[in-house]
Amino acid sequence: MRILLFTGKGGVGKSTVSAGTAAMSAARGLRTLVLSTDAAHSLGDAFGVDGALGSEPVQVTEHLYVQHVDAQRRFEESWAEVQGYLLSVLDTIGVDRIAAEELTIIPGAEEVFALLELRRMAVSGEWDTIVVDCAPTAETLRLLALPEALGWYLERILPVQRKMVKALKPMLTKAAGVPMPGDSVFDALVRLHDELAEVRALLSGPEASVRIVLTPERVVLAEARRSWTTLSLYGYRVDGVVANRIFPAGGSDDWRAGWVKAQDDVLGDVGASFEGLPVWRSFYRPTEPVGVEDLREVAEAAYAWTGSVDPLAVPETAAPFRTETTGDATVVHLALPGLAQWVERDQVQLGRNGDELAITVGSYRRLLTLPAALARMRVSGARVEGGELRVTFSRQTTNTESERS
Repeated sequence: MRILLFTGKGGVGKSTVSAGTAAMSAARGLRTLVLSTDAAHSLGDAFGVDGALGSEPVQVTEHLYVQHVDAQRRFEESWAEVQGYLLSVLDTIGVDRIAAEELTIIPGAEEVFALLELRRMAVSGEWDTIVVDCAPTAETLRLLALPEALGWYLERILPVQRKMVKALKPMLTKAAGVPMPGDSVFDALVRLHDELAEVRALLSGPEASVRIVLTPERVVLAEARRSWTTLSLYGYRVDGVVANRIFPAGGSDDWRAGWVKAQDDVLGDVGASFEGLPVWRSFYRPTEPVGVEDLREVAEAAYAWTGSVDPLAVPETAAPFRTETTGDATVVHLALPGLAQWVERDQVQLGRNGDELAITVGSYRRLLTLPAALARMRVSGARVEGGELRVTFSRQTTNTESERS
């Protein structure tokens, strides 16, 4: 199964490109699902589907299905136990029921349950290709960082809280005057963690990749560069870039000629910024592409730009995270492509505490849990070189204190 996620700055045409890619996949006879996690939900409009799309896959044409994630439904299925407990606490202290329901909806709930729906579709075994029309870049980065971030909390903090509550429940209930959570609440959180861990493994696996959509504008390009670095930081492959809404050259008036020249300048920088990745180009058409055939034609024309690169093939791009052992030293390589284009060297920081490696790039931070073999070693050096962070571990007694470089 092939999983393709499309992201980019709002308004660059992600939905058109992702819908076109899905239509092209279906035209090859592959059973294809295109799934929208964007709250705007414009896939139905792109395909020209009458009426609202449902929370289950809706067939658009042979082999092609479309689905909008129903966050409320997934919320009720996955969060009901936890929400019920929180509502009982708020009711005890006199909070209005309607206000309490608002307070018990976790921040980023739509992103969380979009991931769970993607997992459900992936493990069903029904699809050859899943195309995900993601929310704009910032939301996508939060979306893809969630499995690891929530996993850190549930693996380290939740077991301690569970033991404390179980041992001291009568005393805590009497002292606090509110009910303490039961096993069902903790079990619901554990289930959520396990499902998100599956999502993490799925999206960082060899058959999944992210594709960045941009328009040839300086501001959009700057955000796309940052996205490439930060997606790699979180361990996700970026396998290509789609430059969309390009003005065709020739036969133009002075106004359009000016745009063509400006876009050509930016497109030159796009190639340099994403060196090593295919950059596909999609040009403006005389009419807006709406419907399966129009969208398929747009995608095929764009992907033909790079010739022999099959846009549906499993990417040959190396995993962003890899290790290399020589003698008594192991070097961890974490790809940070495009880093020098938007962040200063001193904004890359590395911290070590026990079996965790904290990596900070600009305003983004990842807590990386080290494999057992590395956790027993100490950090003996770190540097940014060749578009990646290289951390050297030596086979010596691990320093029990925090290490920082």
